[in-house]
Amino acid sequence: MRIKLDENLPAGLVPLLTALGHEVDTVPAEGIGGEDDDVVWRTAQADGRFLVTQDLDFSDVRKYEPGTHHGLLLVRLPQPGRTALLERIASVFRTEAVPMCDDCDDQEDAGQKTALSTHGTRT
Repeated sequence: MRIKLDENLPAGLVPLLTALGHEVDTVPAEGIGGEDDDVVWRTAQADGRFLVTQDLDFSDVRKYEPGTHHGLLLVRLPQPGRTALLERIASVFRTEAVPMCDDCDDQEDAGQKTALSTHGTRT
């Protein structure tokens, strides 16, 4: 899966997700850190990437309607420290049925919006 990590996530996720077979890019590495959410979103979509973020602005299902994009994981933890984020996000990509594809448009789960918390995962 092609993944874009937002700037509000630890860079330590890159090697963890890469080791699981994903192609990972980050907002800071692409030079769009501090840019408006629309820039981040358009860039992720243009690159065919599944966006992982903690930014609640991406929770609006009217703007980010499931089935219309390459995927979105909104991470909400009560104590979102670096270690908690690394462990929880890596755990999801290790244990959940995450499609492994370069072009998820052909998959049933393409464009899903998922919310992640300490209580579980909700699509």
